[in-house]
Amino acid sequence: MTAVRTKTYAVSTANPISTKAACEVLNKGGTAADALIAAQAVLGLVEPQASGIGGGGFLLYYDAASKNIEAYDGREVAPAAATENYLRWVSDEDRTEPKPNTRASGRSIGVPGILRMLELAHREHGKTAWRELFDPAIGLADRGFEISPRLAGQIAESAKDLATDEAAKAYFLNADGSPKKADTLLTNPGMSKTLSAVATEGADAFYTGAIAQAIVDATASTAGGRTGGQITLADLAGYQPKKRTALCSGYRAHEICGMPAPSSGGSTVAATLGILENFDLAALKPDALDANGGKPKAEAVHLISEAERLAYADRNKYVADEDFIPLPGGSMQTLIDKNYLKQRAGLINPSRSMGTAQPGDFGPVPLGVGQQPPEHGTSHISVVDKFGNAAALTTTVESAFGSFHVVDGFVLNNQLTDFAADPLGADGAPVANRIQPNKRPRSSMAPTLVFDRAPDGTRGALTHITGSPGGSVIIQFVVKTLVGLLDWGMDPQQAVSAVSFGAGNSTSTGIGGEHPAINATNKGDNDPLVIRLREMGHQVSVTPQVSGLSTLKLDPAGGWIGGADPRREGAVFGDTR
Repeated sequence: MTAVRTKTYAVSTANPISTKAACEVLNKGGTAADALIAAQAVLGLVEPQASGIGGGGFLLYYDAASKNIEAYDGREVAPAAATENYLRWVSDEDRTEPKPNTRASGRSIGVPGILRMLELAHREHGKTAWRELFDPAIGLADRGFEISPRLAGQIAESAKDLATDEAAKAYFLNADGSPKKADTLLTNPGMSKTLSAVATEGADAFYTGAIAQAIVDATASTAGGRTGGQITLADLAGYQPKKRTALCSGYRAHEICGMPAPSSGGSTVAATLGILENFDLAALKPDALDANGGKPKAEAVHLISEAERLAYADRNKYVADEDFIPLPGGSMQTLIDKNYLKQRAGLINPSRSMGTAQPGDFGPVPLGVGQQPPEHGTSHISVVDKFGNAAALTTTVESAFGSFHVVDGFVLNNQLTDFAADPLGADGAPVANRIQPNKRPRSSMAPTLVFDRAPDGTRGALTHITGSPGGSVIIQFVVKTLVGLLDWGMDPQQAVSAVSFGAGNSTSTGIGGEHPAINATNKGDNDPLVIRLREMGHQVSVTPQVSGLSTLKLDPAGGWIGGADPRREGAVFGDTR
């Protein structure tokens, strides 16, 4: 794939149908906020395994007129009835795991947040009438669309679990129980009716009334022996998105802005970059740079992975919903302080992996939030409009097809599995990311905006919009993209296409074996990069890393340059030159 160049506006989403719908809004004079809504509504149809109105998301929005950056938190919340053992067992009397398992039970479902969040963003930044923004998705639901190869593959992979829910079974599977195949025409009258109500009545149509009752009933259902969840009509009616302060920090001549808690994405990306700022990454550009980003040097992969280990160590110990759990020093700035990160950089041995890192010591705090499970149910949208407004939205139902529950045409999330199921750590202390009533689970979503930064620290022009799906690995995908753009001079397509690599705070270092520059046969035993990293003490995995990055970059010559991840079905469109 090659970078796409546009004149005044650009959109990158995980599906070309969604990208086209957003561009139509922009072409008619809509804003980035308007385009997001059209894109999200369509994604919920064509990519239901990854996002939709039954989930949540985080949005960073740049208002060009005021030059303000606003962070919108549309994360799902636990129901008011949730206890600290809500995910561990059926009840205090019946201490067995929710059936058939936590994810596929009603216990995994959080109160959805995406629609309320988008409604708030539209109220503050929209220009096109709310009802018009759902027309593309409603028409698509009525006319039908062909199942894409990616969606077909994930239906086949999840067929057994989808069959446990009657609505999911009827929608995604054939009458004989076999998965519907690629190119099958899929219509969704339930989604058409739901979106029509939301278009006419606003988000209230979703959070109250018949749709809300259907969500409550589906969550509580014990059909097939499932354990029901405890979301109530009051939980839905009471849901509110939150406006938070964007987390911004310097990186060389740039300002990087991301999401604050309850996402750990912004702070962990910033901490990783703050550590890496102490090294000359520009001298470690990939070899044989081509359209696919070339092949990274082992020394660069080593430094970036070690920096990520240190940043993840702090993330794992300290970051959770700060409305419930205080952060060290009362602010995320504590974790990205320049002096602190310089000390952390000093812990890196340039020639030997540390394996796992220890978190910094900020005194007594709740400990141990554990590892986030892998997911395939997230998507990302990057938009810039002709007015200069920009949006980075990471949107999710958590795992592929969320909880496998389908209601009125849409998938319900399994977002509560992002909480630590066990409320106590190995030492018996309460964990920061334990489930509590009305609490938001920690996330790794990292929608990111990049600006020029003057020597005096003032913010300059918006230069990049990026983000990715990928669960806890989102942080690594975004870091490798930012390094590619800012240190190695790649264009957006090269940066997102490049080899994915990095590490959480574990002994394993990932190298995306799906990339053509990596020889993944025999577990990478014949690949020079893998061999060198193993010599440096890394335990390398070449398991494919199917990200889903999208990136837009300001073109100094005018307009925008965009790239979409070839690992998914994404596309960049705009008013092309």
